[in-house]
Amino acid sequence: MYVVLYSFQVKPQQEESFLKGWKGLTALIYKHEGSLGSRLHKEDTLEYIAYAQWPSKDQFDNSGGNLPKEQADKFRGLMRKSCSKIEILHKFEVVEDLLADKLYD
Repeated sequence: MYVVLYSFQVKPQQEESFLKGWKGLTALIYKHEGSLGSRLHKEDTLEYIAYAQWPSKDQFDNSGGNLPKEQADKFRGLMRKSCSKIEILHKFEVVEDLLADKLYD
């Protein structure tokens, strides 16, 4: 599995718009590009961290050409307009995965 870690600095009063754009674009990428989805975390008042999972580096590197342009541009526009900074922090391979979706019994 391949992971891409993103940072988003959201402008004041723009969180709702950012979240709409992030959710919409993430759903399109999942549906049309073969990603495994993404998780979004809030670090402080206006800083968000997200990591997107992909089956492989090749899948990530070759993504982007299958998105419905009008919808993707709309969601990208919402994100760009609502953020003062968007950056990729890291790209890496998963070595071990010990996350669980429920507590240990």
